Amino acid sequence: MRNAVIVMAVALLLPAVMQARAETPVERGSYLVNTIMTCGNCHSPKGPPAVVAGKDFSGGLTFDEPPFKVTASNITQDKETGIGGWSDADIKKLLLTGVRPDGVQVAEVMPTAFYPILTPGDLDAIVAYLRTVKPVRNKVPDPVYKIALPHHIVPGAEKAFTQADLSDKLKRGRYLVTIGHCLECHTPFVNGAHDFKNSLGKGGREFPGPWGVSKSRNITSSKTAGLGNWTDAEIKAAITQGKHKDGSPLKGPMGYQYYAKMTDADLDAVIAFVRTLPAID
Repeated sequence: MRNAVIVMAVALLLPAVMQARAETPVERGSYLVNTIMTCGNCHSPKGPPAVVAGKDFSGGLTFDEPPFKVTASNITQDKETGIGGWSDADIKKLLLTGVRPDGVQVAEVMPTAFYPILTPGDLDAIVAYLRTVKPVRNKVPDPVYKIALPHHIVPGAEKAFTQADLSDKLKRGRYLVTIGHCLECHTPFVNGAHDFKNSLGKGGREFPGPWGVSKSRNITSSKTAGLGNWTDAEIKAAITQGKHKDGSPLKGPMGYQYYAKMTDADLDAVIAFVRTLPAID
């Protein structure tokens, strides 16, 4: 009888314990921003190679392209040089549409084309976390736009996922790969635009930087050119440790140090989804 009472008491207390340990919006936002979304990879100044101490999210990489020259913004809570004066709605609008509070469309090196898939809860969580980022005064150079910039939404990201969608492993993998804008780098440009229709995941884009010039690899299921002959463990080591199949180091700018902090379940979901990318040689 005594054992039965103890079991019942544990059963009654378990929901309360689970609720107490539930992830808060700020914790969820921190996880997304500092892992799969790799926001600091662009928005934080580099040494190189590490982020400059105490300057996280205060502005970072410069992108000098034919249509524009822009520097990743200060997204700390500084009211004059960051986003401390923005409303929550302003931040969400930028993430989902690429439009700043002043009405300017930002360059799509900021992967706003991928973010409409964000669940409402995750969108709120990202904003909640950004509100906790300490203000750092740092004025980045004003952007130079040489043409009116378009805004696209990548195929599959047109509609926000629901929380229920994330309980399915493949759907969660697709979601994480999308908000992580993995296919932004791993899909080549054709005539000035991503060829998502014919070359999804084929790789081939070049990225100059302190590491020299790296080229994004084919991440389709091709056994000759892609990841078809890689084990899950080898793919995970590439994502989180920057190691090639043969153990040799991979170059930047892929944010290995961010992905290393992802949960095993999320990494497994990412790999499961990547396995579904049709083979392209």
